[in-house]
This record gives sequence, C-alpha cells and structure tokens, in this order.
Amino acid sequence: MDRNAIRRAWEDISETYAERRDPSGSDADLLGRLRDELGPDPTVLDVGCGDGARTLANLPPGSIGLDISRRGLELARENVPESHLLQAEMRDFPVRDDSVDAITAYHAVFHVPRAAHPDVYREFARVLRPGGRLLMTLPRGRFETVRRGWMGGRMLFSAPGRDATLSQLRDAGFGNLRTEIVSDPLGSDAEFVFAERATDGA
Repeated sequence: MDRNAIRRAWEDISETYAERRDPSGSDADLLGRLRDELGPDPTVLDVGCGDGARTLANLPPGSIGLDISRRGLELARENVPESHLLQAEMRDFPVRDDSVDAITAYHAVFHVPRAAHPDVYREFARVLRPGGRLLMTLPRGRFETVRRGWMGGRMLFSAPGRDATLSQLRDAGFGNLRTEIVSDPLGSDAEFVFAERATDGA
C-alpha cells in the first residue's frame, strides 16, 4: 500500500478503531512518566493521534496532534478541542526544526512501509530539540503485510524487527534507549521505547 492507499484506509476505519479501543491499559501510564521528564509548558507532538482520546488527551494542553486521516482529526477535534491538529504523513510534516520537546507515536510507525522507517525516525529527530524525548511503540517482529478485514477494512502492518528498529533509532540520532512491555489499547501486550535525541556534539 502506498501513502494514499494508507490514508484512504484510515479514513474508512477511523470511527471503528476509536470505538473498539479499550480506554484503559498500562500503556497510558507511560505518558505520565513522559510528562514527568519534561519541563514546564512543553511542546509535544503526537504522531498518528487518530481520535485523540488515547494519547493526545493525556498530553499537556495545547499539544499537537498529527494524523494522515482527516476523519481521525475530526474526531480528535471533538475529543481534545484545545489541541493543535495537522493532517500530514509522518515521513514529511510541516513542523519546524528543533521546535518540539517530545514526540509520542503509539501504534503508528508500523503502518508505514518498513523501507521508509529510517526516514520517519530522521524526521522525528529533525523536529525534536536536542535532548528531546521520544516515546513510541516498538514492534517486536519482522513483517510487511496487508491485513484484510482489520477493523472492517484493510491496513498495512510493517516492521523490520525489534533490533533493526532500535538500530535505526540510533542511526537517526537517538540515544538512551529504554524499553518496557505494557498492555496496549486492544488488550494485548506491546513493547514501547523511550529515547532521547542526542544533544549537539554528542
């Protein structure tokens, strides 16, 4: 699936996905820990925010939600009206260099073809300030497939493997990687990684 097909797929299933996610789950607790690591009034970018109820609603007021789906952003506007919302693809988004204190990317990057994952991580590093934080889902398998019937539609799932993902993050300029396994919004276990953008000269 190319980016336009992925966008159309999310337009089709955004409401179903929002309805089926469990609002509880220990992956939400990670957001509190991320907030504790940030200074006052941080600028946080939630990549793949969808309807906003899971992550964006639990980030500091005025955080930025980015999603490829217009329908997902319409739902986010209803759920988190004080947020700033952008429709864009995560390989190339309209955010200034060194302007963001933290990025969250929950269950997001593995919906991009795996050959483009390094581009995504470089884009994350570009917009983060030196020392900025990243919190994202860490796929543990190696796969690239289109799942038909997922949430009533079809969706790309793609990842190069756990170790390759960690290596790609390091290559993009991230360090101090810390991983943790918690329960995800759909009721299963998922691994997450905390990372920091290297400071200039590090």
